[in-house]
Amino acid sequence: MRKNPLGRTGLQVTDICLGTMTWGQQNTQDEAFAQLDAALDYGVNFMDTAEMYSVPTQGPTYGATETIIGNWFKARGTRDKFILATKIAGPGPWLPHIRNAETRFDRKNIEEALHGSLKRLQTDHIDLYQLHWPDRSTNFFGRLGYKHNPNELITPIEDTLAVLDDLVKAGKIRHIGVSNETPWGVMKFVQLAESRGWPRIASIQNPYSLLNRSFEVGLAEVAIREQVGLLAYSPLGFGMLSGKFLNGQWPETARLTLFKQFSRYTNPQAFAATERYIAIAKQYNLDPCQMALAFVRMQPFTTSTIIGATSMAQLETNLRSSEVELSKEIVKALDEVHVLHPSPAP
Repeated sequence: MRKNPLGRTGLQVTDICLGTMTWGQQNTQDEAFAQLDAALDYGVNFMDTAEMYSVPTQGPTYGATETIIGNWFKARGTRDKFILATKIAGPGPWLPHIRNAETRFDRKNIEEALHGSLKRLQTDHIDLYQLHWPDRSTNFFGRLGYKHNPNELITPIEDTLAVLDDLVKAGKIRHIGVSNETPWGVMKFVQLAESRGWPRIASIQNPYSLLNRSFEVGLAEVAIREQVGLLAYSPLGFGMLSGKFLNGQWPETARLTLFKQFSRYTNPQAFAATERYIAIAKQYNLDPCQMALAFVRMQPFTTSTIIGATSMAQLETNLRSSEVELSKEIVKALDEVHVLHPSPAP
């Protein structure tokens, strides 16, 4: 499997990253173990999780995914086989089960979150520690525009980086990254790191798929020029791009069926665009999931594409997408759909 540099860290990560957010809610520990074994056998060396997983996050399952991963490391003795990424939850009143919803990126919260993750993951260090979303009002799901709030209380990025610097020096974190960030946010993190000698962000984990190409506007250039590559999440739009929701179908165990709050993937424009993408896959005799994943993987700003699955069949299909290359003709056809439906699932 192809590997790409993780920013300027010197680490090489596979261009497919194993996503984990269903483990502990939609998937049992045994099913998660089977997925981890299969991904490792296939050659994947990179996995991503978060303290708030599984998703949707709730009190009873908070930390469940990290706990499962830690149990797998202990059972298999495989901690050194994976480059491990996890995330600290950002601020949000909808997280009463995480530090009483006081989830700021200050010293108290970062240290508490990190130590909790290390304990659950049964490891002494995190390879890539990410800020799950900004400690400021920006980049909300389902909204492309920015509405400034001059009165909001935020944790200065300087304060956050100073804490992360201490944790890197202590050996508890190797590298840092951001998630759900904006061009301004990425450049501010880079500027402060370079001027103060603090850790430099290695990656940005944002949504990117045929249904959401907003990363291409602003962030793509930043990612390439600053070597802060994209870890693309939701590359299949919560399964929408598989085509399984077309023609009024709502599979019982699918995430979009179970969790209606992810409605940004099920609006009329998203359905219309998906129909056209599925038609292209059929025209070129491609699996629609593999076509969609190959599109994400081929972008020059993509470091790794995060795949998630609730079944072994899905996982095997998604892993094999690493073998698919799209011709210029296919990419042209995909771009033509994008012109008609530019932002169906922001």
